[in-house]
Amino acid sequence: MSISQTTAGGLLLCRTEPSTVRPAAAHILRERLLLAPAGGWSVLVPEGKPWAGAEESVDEVLTGWTSALAIGANWLVLGLWWESGETGFTLASGLRRPVSYGWAADGTPLGDPDVMRSLAVRLGLDPVLDLEELERLTRPDEAADGETRLLGLVALLGRAGLALPAGLSPGEPADRLREAARIAPGAEAVEWSGWRDAVRAELDVVEGGPLGPWLRGPRARLAGAAQVAAGAPLMLWAARHRSPGWLAAGALLVTHGALGLAYDRVRGRAA
Repeated sequence: MSISQTTAGGLLLCRTEPSTVRPAAAHILRERLLLAPAGGWSVLVPEGKPWAGAEESVDEVLTGWTSALAIGANWLVLGLWWESGETGFTLASGLRRPVSYGWAADGTPLGDPDVMRSLAVRLGLDPVLDLEELERLTRPDEAADGETRLLGLVALLGRAGLALPAGLSPGEPADRLREAARIAPGAEAVEWSGWRDAVRAELDVVEGGPLGPWLRGPRARLAGAAQVAAGAPLMLWAARHRSPGWLAAGALLVTHGALGLAYDRVRGRAA
């Protein structure tokens, strides 16, 4: 069944265990989500439709969420989306620049083919055989529509350990995805529980991520100030444009920066 012109939905795939994703997703995204194991990955499904009634498209919401989850983490995040027949993905990991690629409803490639090379490298896929199959998704193919392209990508991700639970297939309506996620083995609800727990979770995320060595001393203060300086204007821009996805990314930068500046005091009190 091909994607309906009115169907919209998305999935967040994190290349780590649910126990690692749970605190980050709850305290960074602050949305009601369903979390389930997916092989060596974890999959997050929105319980609602955060793009409904907003000025952002599903693409923009998932891109913002993907970027926000990846900042300060040492695991890869892949956001899959589909809307009005179009499909695509955004890849983010740590502080690297997120990359995106998509397909029109008829399967026409929309993006830079080099994104597939970045995907293969970051996933550790075979640089010859797997990359060749990924690059096929960037070439014209009259027999492949947008859904076929995205499903082909998911099939290739299986070589990197991804195993989506039954029913969690790209192209399904958001309501059907939510129901499938609720009955998936090991599934659980994820919800923000307040600022106190959020601070603790953010500290855990920062400690385990690439910013770990920058937690104390002059380098920590410099990194923290830089994050606050980058995040504050991004939050203002997102607020003006009513963009919850990028607002989350800006808030995360500001939070990480503030936590970096106050790290010694917070950890000293916690001890």
